[in-house]
Order: sequence, then C-alpha cells, then structure tokens
Amino acid sequence: MKVIIMCGGKGTRLREETAVKPKPMVEIGGRPILWHIMSIYARYGFKDFILPLGYKGEVIKQYFHDYTLRNTDFSVNLATGDIVSYPTSTVDWRVTLCDTGAETLKGARIKRVAQYLGDDERFMVTYGDGVADIAIDKLLAFHQSQKTIGTFTGVRMPSRFGAVTTDDQGKILSWEEKPMLNEYINCGFFVFERSFLDYLSSDPDCDLEKEPLTRLAQAGQLSMYRHEGRWQCMDTLRDSLLLNALWDKGEAFWAQS
Repeated sequence: MKVIIMCGGKGTRLREETAVKPKPMVEIGGRPILWHIMSIYARYGFKDFILPLGYKGEVIKQYFHDYTLRNTDFSVNLATGDIVSYPTSTVDWRVTLCDTGAETLKGARIKRVAQYLGDDERFMVTYGDGVADIAIDKLLAFHQSQKTIGTFTGVRMPSRFGAVTTDDQGKILSWEEKPMLNEYINCGFFVFERSFLDYLSSDPDCDLEKEPLTRLAQAGQLSMYRHEGRWQCMDTLRDSLLLNALWDKGEAFWAQS
C-alpha cells in the first residue's frame, strides 16, 4: 500500500526556516521532519512513498537523489573518478517524487499523483509537517472495519490557556491549567479507498479539507480514528524548537511508537 505525504505547501508561518527550504525539510535532530514521518510508516511495513512537490520541491528531490551518498561510506579514486561504496544505511524505501505545481492545493496534488498509485485499491495520505505515536496497523484495521471510503485521524489538543469555572457570585469552583479540549481536530494520517479519487479534481483550487471531505462526510463515507496518544505539528518556530528539544532529551514520542 502506497503512502502519499503532502510536501507542496509554503510554510509561511515558519518563514525563519522555509525561506530557503520547504517545510517538510525542516530538521528534527539533524534529519528532515519528512524523514521522521516516513519512518513512522516504515516501522509498520509501509515503505512505498509518493511525494507531491510544490514550493522549493527541488530541495526534496536533491535530498533523495543524494540520499545514498549522504548515508554511505565510500572511497574515491581521484585519478580515475571511480567510487567504491560501503553501504551503511538499512533504509529500503521506495520514493516517487512528483512536481504538482507551486500553487496547487492538496486535493489536486493527490489527484495529480494518482497515476503512481498503480492498481492499489487503497492508499494512505498524511501531511508533511506532523508526527505522532500512532499505530498505523490499528488505524488501518479501524478503517477496514468501518467500510467507509475514507478515514482520518482525530486528536484532542490541550488548550493554550488555563480554564476556570465559577458560581454565580464569582467564587472559583475549579482551576485547571491548559485542560485537554473535548473537540477533536484532523491531524492527517488518512486511509482512502481508491474511489475517493472520484471526489477530487486536478484543478489547482481543489482543496482536500473543503469540498472533497465535506462531500465524503455528507455521503456517510468518512470515519474518524481516535488517536489518544501524542501528536505534534511543526507549524511555527516554537513548534520546531519543541520537537528538537524532545529529540535532544530522548523523548521523541513519535520514534517510540
């Protein structure tokens, strides 16, 4: 089963990093967050990736073109130019990189790479800026049990602020610092049947979260997998610093699932 990872956005809220690279290439512990996301899937045996590229997509292409060089010891005969490599990487992923346009929205990016899905009846999709301690096998089993066309993963997020409840006179009845919100948000980690492609258009204005998923929900063909573990996106510089701090302290929850 193939995994599509969205890699085309401009990451404007992380401009400190994305002025020179696309957001999926912003690093955690010396490797792009994209690599960390791919590792989550690879841990469960899903190693065939399709990357729809857009903004500064050439940076991602160059990274994977040079991947073996970056991760292999080798000797160079400077007189002849001959290279003898000593493979040290155990990564056995297959990565298909596709230019889908600088201004194309996510729904259209998926539609434009559909040709690379082959005959697979089911595929997975996620965003190129979020990591989680998600069990991909359980997500897939849930999707199969629901018998819907699509499943997305929902998480509950902590409030940014403390919360209090009072009586009518203003007396504090409870105080909770940054409580977990009851609402779920979409964090990606989708599973789709191939028929979902019929909901998409290659028109660059086709956005995944708007008409396609709305129509899918209205048709009763969209399910939500509740992920009660941890998830973190890299949306701002603050998020980047947090993820790197977790990695440096050995607390990278997404690498321990």
